[in-house]
Amino acid sequence: MEACHPTQQYNVTSYGVLNVSIITLEAFAGMWINAFIVCVLCIACVKKKTLNSNEKILLLLGCSRFWYLCIAWIYKFLSFIYPNYLYVHTILQLAVFFQAFFDHCNLWFSASLCGFYCIKIATFRNRFFIYLKLKIDRMVPWLLLGSGILALAVGIVAYDVADTPHCNSNSTGQGNFGTANIKMDKHFFPSFFLAGFEYAASFMAVIFSAVFLLFSLWRHKCTMQTNSMKDLSMDAHIRAMKSIFSFLVVYSINFVCLVLNMVYVTKKLNHMTFLILVFQYIFPGLHSLVLVFSNPKLEKALLKILPLERSVKRKVCMS
Repeated sequence: MEACHPTQQYNVTSYGVLNVSIITLEAFAGMWINAFIVCVLCIACVKKKTLNSNEKILLLLGCSRFWYLCIAWIYKFLSFIYPNYLYVHTILQLAVFFQAFFDHCNLWFSASLCGFYCIKIATFRNRFFIYLKLKIDRMVPWLLLGSGILALAVGIVAYDVADTPHCNSNSTGQGNFGTANIKMDKHFFPSFFLAGFEYAASFMAVIFSAVFLLFSLWRHKCTMQTNSMKDLSMDAHIRAMKSIFSFLVVYSINFVCLVLNMVYVTKKLNHMTFLILVFQYIFPGLHSLVLVFSNPKLEKALLKILPLERSVKRKVCMS
């Protein structure tokens, strides 16, 4: 049995080629930076024989983002260039399943990382918060397991929805990336409800963690200023606040795009849906880049392989 096949000859337009080119550039840049994070952490794991809690979260986050971008790009590329190879039974369902699974792994692992940093770094005198600070390292494996289970639930529901598509015969108009129009009915409600719930829950977790952490760092910075303790520690606090704030802005925009994507999921490709796709593809790489430059080990490893640092070193040696 096959999924809804296009009845018209699929036309590759210059606009569609431009869209695929931009998405390809974003996807490969995101895959590169996340593959870099995974490689650095794997090498560190081999050397030290172990990883600390935040490195475990970063490792799984990098893996999930790499595979999400890889599968999502293959899906978009095939749906535009070779739709007949994609819209067949099992292949489409598996593509949708893995894309949804890794997408939600990405959301929950990033939320877990933000929560972990909040509990580890923030300083509050609340007894429950102190208890969490003492137990957080033991809780991380269970937190990651729970994130994977929640992502798996969305993937299973997405597979079930893709297994019984509702398509019309005019679903492959020019420039639509080959995505079949979906007739919204009660069959799709579980998928949208579960996905929307997980989007909102992960977003709220990030918001609360980031706000609490920003407040704690700001309060500590004010205390240091009052005591005239302006040193490297204060600069580190300011740098951390900037990183958290930038992540909060990027994550908020991504959440808006996720919600808009649910609204426009049945629409043909237009400028609005394309802008949503562009940011969804750039978010995994952009946030991972923020994480790299906020982690001294990853930043040092990245600068070593960039030609910029090599040229600076040569100038210094020559002088």
